[in-house]
Amino acid sequence: MALGTTTTTTRVAVLGGVLLFFAFVLNVSGNLVFSVNHKFKGRDKQVSLSALKEHDARRHGRLLAADAAVDLQLGGSGHPSEAGLYFAKIGIGSPPKDFHVQVDTGSDLLWVNCEACENCPTKSNLGFKLSVYDTKSSSTSNKVTCDQEFCTSTLNGRLPSCKPNMLCNYNIAYGDGSATSGYYVKDNIQLDKVTGNHQTTSTNGTVIFGCGAKQSGNLGKSPAAVDGILGFGQANASIISQLASSGKVKRQFSHCLDNVKGGGIYAIGEVVEPKVKNTTPLLPNMPHYTVSMKTIEVGGDAIELTTDIFGLFGDRKSAVIDSGTTLAYLTPEVFEPFIKKIFARQSGLKLHTVEEQFTCFEYTEKVDDGFPIVKFGFKSSASLTVYPHDYLFQLRDNVWCSGWQSNSMKSKDGKSLTLLGDLVLSNKLVLYDLENQAIGWTDYNCE
Repeated sequence: MALGTTTTTTRVAVLGGVLLFFAFVLNVSGNLVFSVNHKFKGRDKQVSLSALKEHDARRHGRLLAADAAVDLQLGGSGHPSEAGLYFAKIGIGSPPKDFHVQVDTGSDLLWVNCEACENCPTKSNLGFKLSVYDTKSSSTSNKVTCDQEFCTSTLNGRLPSCKPNMLCNYNIAYGDGSATSGYYVKDNIQLDKVTGNHQTTSTNGTVIFGCGAKQSGNLGKSPAAVDGILGFGQANASIISQLASSGKVKRQFSHCLDNVKGGGIYAIGEVVEPKVKNTTPLLPNMPHYTVSMKTIEVGGDAIELTTDIFGLFGDRKSAVIDSGTTLAYLTPEVFEPFIKKIFARQSGLKLHTVEEQFTCFEYTEKVDDGFPIVKFGFKSSASLTVYPHDYLFQLRDNVWCSGWQSNSMKSKDGKSLTLLGDLVLSNKLVLYDLENQAIGWTDYNCE
């Protein structure tokens, strides 16, 4: 569905906030709507597994660098990632101009490429023409200065070097060598509002976002380029926090991602139906959505977990939840017994390596009948179930590959990183409740 469409049919969920919504059949009332798509178009089409792995490798470098490699000159916030899987079309300015932005749970800031940007991409293979934002072309555009509340709050105080009319700048560097810099702007963002009779009408809101003046590394040269990033992080600069502080929505968002056709839904605000009761607390003071993992079961058999095989940012048994990562990454100590149990029922299967890193095999039966269900257990008795059709990729006819990966990357304190990406989150309504600092999910048909 494109922005500005006058009618919307949907089959997703009843929500009470802002919706990021794509190729769905939805039953909502009083919500704001975005159209969202998936870069890799779903697993029913052949994809390069190396491309998925390279995507994740670039992203992991940014995740690990997120709390140390960010240089915020005069109030930047958020950690943009070129490698986001999902992108949405939104309207910015007066008159509104369309921008395609990546939807990313691993970053905070909404930013778009701006006029006269240095090293910004000029073309994309995603099927749309790239745009740039021009403050002079929007009658409602206002640059944010360093003495304004938004800027001082992100810095926890006014910078001594701040002078009258000095812009509120940001400069963010990443562990993979890429970077983005620019300044903050306040302008209208155009969304679609779903009314009680299931019609859609355009509505405007005012937000502060980054105006990208310079890009480097993968941010400037990716063939799958977009116009910017729409971050779903917890910082005050995020669009979620801005909308919540204005009283328009609750400080919650959710997504329902389809791993077959690439469809799904992102929504800002309260989920009314279905209810998400299976929740676990978010670990406090973490730069990403991090939870405490307690157990892993493969086909009902538990994997023995010692106290030192998990960890990120100080927690000894934690895992990062990130829908922008394609696959699922386990610590080497967990991965070896885990993958043995995955293939234990198929002792006669001939496994081979594809692209030097993926375990693949020929299989003509239904994968759900021949491979085990995986369950992750978290604090507060929350559990997450992953089915074989979720964690196995079909490379071509009768050739399947495992999406489970051994992760050799470590956090800055030397701990192995467990990261649960799109592979385990697909076909679930996943709720991020920032008001109550919890994350939860329920099985749902996101197709």
